[in-house]
Amino acid sequence: MQIRTLGRSGCAVSAFALGTMTFGRETDEAGSREQLDTYVESGGNLVDTADVYSDTESESIIGRWLASAAPAVRERVVLATKARFPTDDSPNGVGLSRRHLSMALDASLRRLRVDAVDLYQVHAWDPLTPLEETMRFFDDAVSAGKVRYFGLSNFTAWQVQRTVTTAEFRGWTRPVTVQPQYNLLAREIEWEIVPACRSEGLGLLPWSPLGGGWLTGKYARDKPPTGATRLGENPDAGVEAYGRRSALERTWDVVAEVRAVAAELGVPMAAVALAWLRDRPAVSSVILGARTTEQLRANLAAADLVLSDDQTRRLDEASDPGAADYPYGGTGIEQRSRRVEGGR
Repeated sequence: MQIRTLGRSGCAVSAFALGTMTFGRETDEAGSREQLDTYVESGGNLVDTADVYSDTESESIIGRWLASAAPAVRERVVLATKARFPTDDSPNGVGLSRRHLSMALDASLRRLRVDAVDLYQVHAWDPLTPLEETMRFFDDAVSAGKVRYFGLSNFTAWQVQRTVTTAEFRGWTRPVTVQPQYNLLAREIEWEIVPACRSEGLGLLPWSPLGGGWLTGKYARDKPPTGATRLGENPDAGVEAYGRRSALERTWDVVAEVRAVAAELGVPMAAVALAWLRDRPAVSSVILGARTTEQLRANLAAADLVLSDDQTRRLDEASDPGAADYPYGGTGIEQRSRRVEGGR
């Protein structure tokens, strides 16, 4: 598996990370441990969780696994978690205040059974807490040795840029990563978030790389999913809801092209979608989420898959979200910039 750096930091991580949102809910502890073992044996080292996953049980399962693992395995794992959302009903049990983050970090460290977390991420923006308060917490946590790096999740481009600028102005610890939704069906972050990350040296950790299962080819036109899957249990749930996605002709164009490339290579559709995303600019590691070890093994097959330039171009064209004319391309500035860069 490819090894990359976590953004501009010197921390080395595998090109595919293990997401653990299913642990403790869709995947029992035995299955979760099997996924962790399989992932590490495959060369992976970045394990991503959050305190709210399965009401803190995901962190607890990982902590018990780490405690029972060999020292070499514990040393290999780069551990990432998040805080922002409530794990209890107390007034200060939510948000990005110093009080909540301090208590949330200590609770995560206890559940994970570690003295420090490698990457501590804010799960989303908090409009009520001053950004300086949040960032001073992170600077102090890094100085105290409880956090090694910090990252952002579900931030807009202006929020990313403001965070970086504030850190530089104050001389505080800078974020190293952004964790957004990103896949062949959700490329809108390329308009502003990706350029901001490339400019400031932040690495992307995409979640939902398979679009909630859409890019595996398991959904069909005019046939809402059923059965034991997230959309099967509730077709209208989340950002990849069946009704929303199936109504877009672009969805079926993308699925058709992924299927065509997969047939050419003799691999599952998921591997094609994952390989495309792994090779996008600024991506440090793609977060894999699976209910079963079999699904995880199938996704890890993408680690060795190389798409040709022609296959990448076809996937790019089929999935192009079509940016609005202004200010992304209608002024002629973008075209002129490309000509100038090409001339250099």
